[in-house]
Amino acid sequence: MDNKLRLLILVVVTGFIVSCTTRECPAQSIEIIPYPNELVVGEGYVDLSHGFKVIGETMHTAYLTSELSKKGISVGQEAKIVFESAKEPNKLGEEGYRFVAKKKTITITANGDKGYFYGIQTLLQLVNEATVAAVEIEDVPAFGWRAYMLDESRYFHGETFVKQVLEQMAMLKMNVFHWHLTDDAGWRIEIKKYPLLTEVGSKRADSEIETWKSGKTSGEPHEGFYTQEQIKDIVKYASERNITIVPEFEMPGHSSAAIAAYTWLGTAGIDIDVPVKFGRHYDNYDITKPEVEQFVKDVLNELFELFPSKVIHIGGDEVGYKVWKESKHVQQYMKENGINTPADLQIAFTNKISKFIESKGRRMMGWNEIMGINIHKGFEEKKDDKEAETELAKNVVVHFWKGDIKLITDAAQKGYSIVNSLHTKTYLDYSYKNIDLKKAYDFNPIPNELDEKYHKNIYGLGCQMWSEWTPSNKDIERQTFPRIAAYAEVGWTLSERKNYHRFKEALPFFLERWKANGIIYGPVE
Repeated sequence: MDNKLRLLILVVVTGFIVSCTTRECPAQSIEIIPYPNELVVGEGYVDLSHGFKVIGETMHTAYLTSELSKKGISVGQEAKIVFESAKEPNKLGEEGYRFVAKKKTITITANGDKGYFYGIQTLLQLVNEATVAAVEIEDVPAFGWRAYMLDESRYFHGETFVKQVLEQMAMLKMNVFHWHLTDDAGWRIEIKKYPLLTEVGSKRADSEIETWKSGKTSGEPHEGFYTQEQIKDIVKYASERNITIVPEFEMPGHSSAAIAAYTWLGTAGIDIDVPVKFGRHYDNYDITKPEVEQFVKDVLNELFELFPSKVIHIGGDEVGYKVWKESKHVQQYMKENGINTPADLQIAFTNKISKFIESKGRRMMGWNEIMGINIHKGFEEKKDDKEAETELAKNVVVHFWKGDIKLITDAAQKGYSIVNSLHTKTYLDYSYKNIDLKKAYDFNPIPNELDEKYHKNIYGLGCQMWSEWTPSNKDIERQTFPRIAAYAEVGWTLSERKNYHRFKEALPFFLERWKANGIIYGPVE
């Protein structure tokens, strides 16, 4: 049966036109990002120009009313926006929704507030001059983990900017804000038990500029951190938009800012300043010391109080083992405990912390080096590192950012949950020449070569905004937008429903919104 005949039958039987992406289909005016996974277009529209009333309960009623008021649509009696609980059983899950716009009523059906919120986002995109096209939508995300990461260790960007990012994420149905708050270049979160982390660790005297090993600096100091009260406010703001904030507390490497604050945390025992140069640095936490392990647990306990996220990110990437190899007491510890390599030492420590995190009802996540496989043989300091014999704890979420299909298959075969953030496809600090909008859109978190039986291990994706060379908020915006919209559709829309041409046709809604909010964006071609 050809496409034209199939279309004719659907129109006769249902009275609706099914949205599709083949040339035989009629032109569609339904432009939504991310695109719904089931969409039927009807005739006519719902008129909201004379006001609306809300029927049914959701925590997002005030949000809906506020957003519609920005479009000149006020509360009234003419049209109805109805929130209904989905009947069981259904396939909507926590985040899915059904959306029906017909005659004078818009009905959003879901299993709870998350689904209602995403139905509202679809409604807000469909509003055109106070009307909503007659449609039927049933929409469930392809992946449960749809993340954007902001690195604030290199540069502090501030509460107002973070909320702006969260607002744009919500519109795009993204649900995880991965917040990189600690690293060599700065410690950005108040920890009450260790005040020097921010008194010392949040400040540096200067900053390397332009690119790695440029030999140039800005000539200006940089500082900034979030108080715990600010964190609570941002977490609440995110939660109201169905966004979970996953904090990243780097260990045992990328720890210079903390060691600058408390020398005893380091292995070398040398006083240091917060580094001016970006990149990998010599010292690591001395994880053979009980007091360092206690420090990590103390910080985590304060993070547990601030972040309700079930997942806590511990980094674990790019750990240079030279300082451990040269330390007599570390080598003695390894010998006494039957630990053969520094990679095994790192995994033994990671597993300890994983158990601690699990005991608090949470789950550890880390970059894929935590599996003990050397993915950095191109680094001079890593080329001779042996791979670990110790197995990583099974409850850990592996954040895949570098490696080949063999590594991701190995992790899936061993039963690990995986978030795919392959750097060559998802790093927003990379130029548009390296990752243009289409390359971002074409990313699939499930590699083509991955056996289908392991697809369930792929939780979703993250796109990462590392900020070494983007000191200003405008720099971050230019690198993030519009590519974040492409990653949002990657995370939500089934691969067989994606269409780059249609995505580009829908993008002006966001471009106009970003302009109105003073957000600059990069190339859209």
